[in-house]
Amino acid sequence: MYLIVIAWIYVVLMMSVAEATHSTGTLLGALVTFVLYGVGPVALVVYLMRAPARRKAIKAREAAEAAAVAPDLSATDSVTPDAGSHAAGGVKPVAAGAGIAPVRKEP
Repeated sequence: MYLIVIAWIYVVLMMSVAEATHSTGTLLGALVTFVLYGVGPVALVVYLMRAPARRKAIKAREAAEAAAVAPDLSATDSVTPDAGSHAAGGVKPVAAGAGIAPVRKEP
């Protein structure tokens, strides 16, 4: 993508030089040509083409922040099955979604 941007800026720069050096051209016209044909459209295209990457980076940053705020309960506070002589799930309160729920058979 950047190769196309560099090539287009080069073409517009050459257009500006041609306008500035032409007998009826002016430096102001060359500057306007460079800005309106080169810098403006290229900045807009690069901004639009980078939108998916920006969105992905924002989601990754939010996921990292959410992971930092919510500690990993599954490794430290979960109830290990068959680790003690008591019934599973009755020792300490377990956060929702963490640990192993007790399972009973139908009588």
